[in-house]
Amino acid sequence: MTRSKKSDASGARSTLSAVAEHPGALGSFRRILRLCASEQIDRRYVPRLLAISLTSLLSSPLRLWERVAYARGVARTSIHPSPIFILGHWRSGTTHLQNLICQDETLGYLSAFQAIAPGFCLVGRGAIRRLLARAVEPRNRTRPMDNVAFSLDVPQEEELALANLSLHSFAHAFVLPRQTQRLFRRYVLFEDLPDAVLARWIDTYVELLRKVTLASGGKRLVLKNCTHTARIPMLLDLFPEAKFIHIHRNPYDVFPSTVHLHQRLLSICQLQSIDSAQIEANVLTLYRQLLRKFLDDRRLIPPGNLVELRYGDLETEPIRELRRIYEALGLTGFSEMEPVFRSYIESIGSYKKNEYELRPDAMARLNRDWRFAFDEWGYALR
Repeated sequence: MTRSKKSDASGARSTLSAVAEHPGALGSFRRILRLCASEQIDRRYVPRLLAISLTSLLSSPLRLWERVAYARGVARTSIHPSPIFILGHWRSGTTHLQNLICQDETLGYLSAFQAIAPGFCLVGRGAIRRLLARAVEPRNRTRPMDNVAFSLDVPQEEELALANLSLHSFAHAFVLPRQTQRLFRRYVLFEDLPDAVLARWIDTYVELLRKVTLASGGKRLVLKNCTHTARIPMLLDLFPEAKFIHIHRNPYDVFPSTVHLHQRLLSICQLQSIDSAQIEANVLTLYRQLLRKFLDDRRLIPPGNLVELRYGDLETEPIRELRRIYEALGLTGFSEMEPVFRSYIESIGSYKKNEYELRPDAMARLNRDWRFAFDEWGYALR
């Protein structure tokens, strides 16, 4: 892995590009104003801020339309009492696992369109979605951090939707990167978070899941959110019967891939500059806090409701691991869906992972700071 002089090297993007690519451009306009009101925005990113603010403002009538048209229907929608939560640190295989499981047509999920436009994803799921697809689905489009195919219909992480709906999301760290660790402590670990703010966070999250459930026709949801890895007590309060799948990966692979993730998302989202050294420091700290919290809290999950797996095993034996997940969690329908799983696995057979070179100094820090993870999941130190 090589250092870049600044993570914001591509910050000077055109207005059109900023509108098309920024994941917060279709979120609440009030949220953008409040988010930026108390934070210093670097001058070079003012055009980006103006572009996403304008797009958010122009889409405000759609959000009002949705509240008027669907408020009662959403409120009456019942979420399946046993959703399936996929947990794991970023770049540990959570997306691959969700994409696999969501080939099961009996299950529902939050789509990329719903995450980008959660405020009008119901009224906009026809013509508006098709119009937006023209801007964000060019031929052979992949995600900015890897080679995974992207479209508005693929499963997406809930944290992006939460960031578009409220101030209370860790995903705002990619807009205000100098606040990364504060946002993590507040909205992932829920440290020193006032009860009233936590209650608003829960209300926003439950309403989002009601919308997704309504759009899916009432299906059981498969939800992937890496920040949920540290939120097990809250999730169990909401859904005592929830099922959990935790996937982990060799820390030597996770670290450079996560640094790359931050660099790529910042180049699209950031309104503040941050250097590569601070990005690496953030990744080191957040990994340790996230997974230590998971290790402390997983005992709270009732027996039979948690299964853990290695990314390497899922990569080499996907059908075996999927069967194990279904059996361990008491899920039905694997035999009927196995041909669909196999067809999907065959379709992504040409996927190429990014490759990184881990610097010796970075390896030494991982051996020291992430030693608990090597020991817990049996990865060999170098």
